[in-house]
Amino acid sequence: MNRTNYIFVTGGVASSLGKGIISASLAKLLQARGYKVTIQKLDPYINVDPGTLNPYEHGECYVTIDGAETDLDLGHYERFTNQPTTQANNVTTGRIYSEVINKERRGDYLGETVQIIPHITDEIKNRIKLLGNEGDFDFVITEIGGTVGDIESLPFVEAVRQLKWEMGNQALVVHLTLIPYLAAAGELKTKPTQNSVKQLLQLGVQPDILVCRTEHHLNINIRNKIAQFCNVETTSVIESIDTETIYNVPILMKEEGLDTEVLRKLNIKDNKKAVFTQWNNFLKRLKNPTHEVNIGLIGKYVELKDSYKSILESFIHAGAKNLCKVNIQMISSETINEDNLNDSLKKLDGILVAPGFGNRGIEGKILAIKYARENKIPFLGICLGMQCAVIEFARNVLGKEDANSTEMNARTKFPVIDIMDEQKDIHNLGGTMRLGGYKCQLSKDSNAYKSYNKEIVTERHRHRYEFNNIYRNEYINAGMKVTGTNPKRDLVEIIEIENHPWFVGVQFHPEYSSTVANPHPLFVGFIKAAKEKTKL
Repeated sequence: MNRTNYIFVTGGVASSLGKGIISASLAKLLQARGYKVTIQKLDPYINVDPGTLNPYEHGECYVTIDGAETDLDLGHYERFTNQPTTQANNVTTGRIYSEVINKERRGDYLGETVQIIPHITDEIKNRIKLLGNEGDFDFVITEIGGTVGDIESLPFVEAVRQLKWEMGNQALVVHLTLIPYLAAAGELKTKPTQNSVKQLLQLGVQPDILVCRTEHHLNINIRNKIAQFCNVETTSVIESIDTETIYNVPILMKEEGLDTEVLRKLNIKDNKKAVFTQWNNFLKRLKNPTHEVNIGLIGKYVELKDSYKSILESFIHAGAKNLCKVNIQMISSETINEDNLNDSLKKLDGILVAPGFGNRGIEGKILAIKYARENKIPFLGICLGMQCAVIEFARNVLGKEDANSTEMNARTKFPVIDIMDEQKDIHNLGGTMRLGGYKCQLSKDSNAYKSYNKEIVTERHRHRYEFNNIYRNEYINAGMKVTGTNPKRDLVEIIEIENHPWFVGVQFHPEYSSTVANPHPLFVGFIKAAKEKTKL
């Protein structure tokens, strides 16, 4: 194919319908036909990126290999397509306005009055076309965040209207809506979808395909009604029924013919069949486990599962790899104390202490780590979870009762975790941490090496504080091994404990790299160790 096609995914009726999953599923379908596809997310909030957002506000902050702090949907894109995303795959209103204002200050507009149209919309269009111009993709799928009708989304929708007009049959709009079921009436209601499309039409955009989220199957009469009122063909009304796992969605969309309809609408003749061998094998393993383990996820944002979205998905990938059903028990670290510690954790086959920032819930995390260390329970600590393992070991093995991170206690006598040198003079919080991919060299006599089966790996980071190398020899002599270091700067990346079946703490975020095609080795090793514990 010698042209780049642009597919826009919008949403209506309600938020959280799954635009990201539909976008990722469509990308997977096209990819399975042999096309080169990428996905980007346009977010309407004014933050430059989600890096400074509380997880309660926006779920987890996903980090790309090139160090961009992005929307969690980019994690779905990577997990489905097994292709890395970059800074260019996530664009916010804040980034758009910042760039336009910077251009105005430089005089790039030659004295023009800077306006939403054309200056803001032109900048949006440039960001959309950037991937197609530089990446040699057959398809660029662009998900528009928010819901049609939101005032924040209007410039993005206007940019889509312009691009659809300019590109002709190289552009297509997929609109995701909800068909609610009213139990009292015993019927599905199409009016919310009709009104959502009407709002889109008022903005000058005619959707080409409607994907309808529903709890019940859509019969032909309902499809015809939706088609008639929304100016689309009946074949362009695609059912997206609720399912037990998001990983069923590409298969369901294939059965509904979403990819076939997209290609037909774009006048692309293609008789190839999508190859889903690897994906189907994953689903088979996922749905037919031979073992079961109970894992405790210890964190302080457990009320909102999206705060740990990549970790939860990594457990699904690793579970399938191990033919193991992974039951996750979300445990707030703030609720853990000496009195309930044993009752809270005794039924667990593995303990993961999650990343985070700030002092809240730290002591509960440290108690959980002590329990895992003393009771030989497989343990995985990520970022702050690794740092808490270092603090726990200092307090309870090295005898440094006041040991802490300077993030939590700037006056601690034993700063076993300290701020990185290059972070000391930084005052702005956004985009200033140690971010993105860095190399890590592994010790061959380690669980980490056994998991990766290679000596050099690259992993993604998001932190300001690090293991304080002043204390390294004390730790090693007492039984905590440094099994992974950054070869360039000798920073501690991985710690393990001797005489323990599987106790691994990592400064980086392995969850960002786990995909359906390539489950992350550390999660696979962790679940394998938990599975072995159940056999004892």
